[in-house]
Amino acid sequence: MRTSNRSRTLRIIETMGLARPKDLEAHGITRAELARLVADGLVVRLARGIYASASHEPTAEHTLAHVAKRVPAAVFCLLTALRFHGLTTQSAAEVWIALPEKARRPRLDYPRLRVARFSGAALTEGIEEHRVEGVTIRVYSPAKTVADCFKYRNKVGIDVAVEALRDFSRKFRGQATDLARFAKICRVSRVMQPYLDAIA
Repeated sequence: MRTSNRSRTLRIIETMGLARPKDLEAHGITRAELARLVADGLVVRLARGIYASASHEPTAEHTLAHVAKRVPAAVFCLLTALRFHGLTTQSAAEVWIALPEKARRPRLDYPRLRVARFSGAALTEGIEEHRVEGVTIRVYSPAKTVADCFKYRNKVGIDVAVEALRDFSRKFRGQATDLARFAKICRVSRVMQPYLDAIA
């Protein structure tokens, strides 16, 4: 590979953050070129099918970028979304993702996934897109996440849901209308009301 071509290829990989071979092929970078860059130590293989420039510096949300690259249909939810929005002190060992009820469960060697099945408006409403390490990740908004935690309180624990509601009320004061809308979508308005009254 000529030096100018190699520089161009490395610039593309650096811009992408995390890349899959098929993403690179769309830019005219062959698997053979990729293999040579890995052999020369200029590109690293982070996991099966995921590559990055050797100079790539992972962020705190690196795991989310990794999952989003491997499972593009996933939406980060529940404990993972709470952590992303700074609404919990809990640290989950797994990454929580929402998928449609009939979607196939992804198989990842890393990280461990917890899949929650969502449907209808509860699946499609309240999705935000953020860029992490050059990758677009989809995560439920703070208000939607709090409502989800009440809906899935048997999975995450009512104490986690209440802590999230308290933090949300302090951090996102102007979003009470959003919270009410998502509580209705998730059918937890009556469950949440006593806790809202206590906080008020």
